[in-house]
Amino acid sequence: MKAFEATRYFFSKAAEQLDMSDELKEALLMPDREIQVQVTIRRDDGRLANFVGFRVQHDHARGPMKGGLRYHQEVDLDESRALASLMTWKTAVVNLPYGGAKGGIGVDPSQFSCNEIERMTRAFVDQIHDIVGPDTDIPAPDMGTDHQVMSWFRNQWEKYHGFNPAVITGKPVEEYGAKGREEATGRGVGTLTQKLIKRLGMTPDKTRVAIQGFGNVGSHAGKFLYEGQFPIVAVSDITGTYYNEDGLNIQKLLRHKLAHPKGLLEGFEGAEHLPLDALLKLDPVDVLIPAALGGVITEDNVDTIKAKVIVEAANGPVHPGADDVLNERGVTVLPDILANAGGVTVSYFEWVQNRQHYRWSLDRVRQELDHTMNEAFEDVWQMAGQHEVSLRTAAYMIGISRVRRASELAGLA
Repeated sequence: MKAFEATRYFFSKAAEQLDMSDELKEALLMPDREIQVQVTIRRDDGRLANFVGFRVQHDHARGPMKGGLRYHQEVDLDESRALASLMTWKTAVVNLPYGGAKGGIGVDPSQFSCNEIERMTRAFVDQIHDIVGPDTDIPAPDMGTDHQVMSWFRNQWEKYHGFNPAVITGKPVEEYGAKGREEATGRGVGTLTQKLIKRLGMTPDKTRVAIQGFGNVGSHAGKFLYEGQFPIVAVSDITGTYYNEDGLNIQKLLRHKLAHPKGLLEGFEGAEHLPLDALLKLDPVDVLIPAALGGVITEDNVDTIKAKVIVEAANGPVHPGADDVLNERGVTVLPDILANAGGVTVSYFEWVQNRQHYRWSLDRVRQELDHTMNEAFEDVWQMAGQHEVSLRTAAYMIGISRVRRASELAGLA
């Protein structure tokens, strides 16, 4: 099943609960605009290299569109379409005045120099600068991009349109970025994991956690939960799974990752080194946090998963068929459109600060983030209980209802 088909499946389950017509469902699912462009650069050795860039703008009923800029070899139109749609429901669930967008370049950034990535970014901006902006579509970091890429993007866009740092979020703090932006998604995952296990009658010190993907999101989530007395028994990255049944020392892990030339866990001592796919199958594990790529939990491997709770830190980590199996088994899944919304929430705070020409303190950013995420969690928890549906369906119901209402108020029949 392709990425957009999976998003459509989850959307349709929620739409059935809302008694929506087929025509309205299609109107809300269909993207406003899809752009595919050629990105050509000259490499450091003088050769020309050609790439394909994408930007999908899904919906603007609730405000400017918002979504990440991803550099990854699997970026294509279908993935961009699916993730843009997810952003629409995600921003609505946490009640931000945004719609959804997504895009990027189909490239493996690890195979290119810093100068080549800069040229690639600027060439991409040259192609799409007229369809993005602080009142239309505001990109942000995603897989394969970071605050440096955002800085290049902003600089190139301003060559066409003049000074306006609100064109993009996730910028360096020194260039009008928000404090706490890099930790935001992981902190949101940690905050809601704590809240969820409390609702389920579990206690932190007896809740064993495994985190698949120890990149930006996974490492910040792990740090937050470790400080909250959760035993993190396993983490993984591309070099394998690192397991300790008594709990890993996350501070030591972070220091090792920082010292590694490629920021990896390779060579870490104090843990058993297992194959990469071992993390999903570990037992005993109470909470599984997939924080890497989408589509990692499928109908083929869902029966090997022993966790009672899954918190989706990545976008779309659970296939629809696997999600149905998990629901039947009574596994609680906190969906991506709620669990990982911390990043877009602090991106909104950054955009607000840029528009106001005023900077918030880190304490204020964290307080506002925690308040927004907790409020959204309460809305979803109550909706799930009221309609006797999963947390995923409840989250989609809230997101779809808010977008539907905004569309109707704007004149959509």
